[in-house]
This record gives sequence, structure tokens and C-alpha cells, in this order.
Amino acid sequence: MLKPVDCVVMDIEGTTTAIEFVTQTLYPYARARMPDFIRRRRGEPEVAAIMDEVRQIANVWNDEAVVTCLCAWMDADRKVTPLKTLQGLIWEEGYRRGDLVSHLYPDVLPALRAWHARGVRLYIYSSGSVLAQRLIYGHTVDGDLGPLVSGYFDTRVGHKRDTASYRRIAEAIGTRPQRILFLSDVRQELDAARDAGYQTVWLVRSGAPALAAAHRRAARFDQIPL
Repeated sequence: MLKPVDCVVMDIEGTTTAIEFVTQTLYPYARARMPDFIRRRRGEPEVAAIMDEVRQIANVWNDEAVVTCLCAWMDADRKVTPLKTLQGLIWEEGYRRGDLVSHLYPDVLPALRAWHARGVRLYIYSSGSVLAQRLIYGHTVDGDLGPLVSGYFDTRVGHKRDTASYRRIAEAIGTRPQRILFLSDVRQELDAARDAGYQTVWLVRSGAPALAAAHRRAARFDQIPL
């Protein structure tokens, strides 16, 4: 059994949601629409701010160069904050139109409901923007999971393989790291969370992890001894 837990912080891809939903549905949807979306909405303050951030990072100034840069970042799967923010805006349109419905592993919702009912606070930490996270959990095959989630964190708190990111999350939610459980399918993220003092469970949805590590393992949420 785990030690007492007040909060659970969860990854998305490969943990609550199939990686394929992100790589084969969300990413292609955003990539196909990105140039047109920017050109249609670049006069809006939120999109203009994204473009200004890209200019500062990439040292490009022409609007079309900004579009080219964002598309190149997406093709390379760069975890760059303005790109992630833009993807979230594109997906927001898709969810509103009914084009997108998020995948959820069938074992996730019963566990989240049970933990929430016991007073355990639930948080999401993903490289996708907070907007993208809210959309994923607000439009799942099992309905809106938003009421179960106490908060969301993205790369503005730091990168997911950086121990300092997990310390910042613990400070933000006001809980000692030892009473936080982190769930992920990525060993390097689990290592960083463990080094920050978190308890950890490695979600191994299929096959076996390539490397041994000092983490409990589970194939399903109902196997997590919480």
C-alpha cells in the first residue's frame, strides 16, 4: 500500500488517455488547420500574443515566418509553450464543433470518482496547455470530468522531467510532496517526481517497461493501491 495521499497528480497521454488519440487525432487535426487558423485569427489579442512570443523565441518577425516556425515546431514535436497554447485554441474550435471527443481508458473514471468521493484532490500535469487539458477532460467519451479535477498545470510551471517543476506544483497546491501521488507512463517524469519527494506509480498500459526503476507499477487505475 501507498503511504497516506492527499492529492493525485496525473499525466494524460498513456496514463488516462491513449497516446494514439493524441498522435493520430489531436495532432493531425491541429496541424492541418494551423496556417488557416493563424491567418483568420491573428488580429485577436490571444493569437497576437502567441505570435509575439514566437518572434521573441525564434527571432522571426514576418507573420508568414511565424506560421512557418510554428508548423516546423509541431512537425518536430517541440514542447514550446506558444505552440501548445495555439494547439489548444485550435482544438477548442474542434470540440465546440463536435469534431473531437476525447478517449479515456475505461478504468479511469471509476477510480477518479472513488478518489474524489474520499476527498483526494485530483490534478493534471501535461506538456499540453491548460486549455488543451480542460478540453480533453471536458469532452470525454464518459462526459465532462471537469468537476472531478481541482487544477491543471502545464509547461509554464516547468518541464515534466525537471524535479523543480514538481516542487512548484506541491507549493501551488499547498501539500507536502510526500502526500502527493504522481501517475505517469514515462520513467523520466516519475524519476523527477520521486526526486521531489512524491510517491509514484508507473502506468504500464501494454507490454513491459524497458528499464527497471524504483517505482510501483500498474496496468490499470484499479490496480493502484490508493
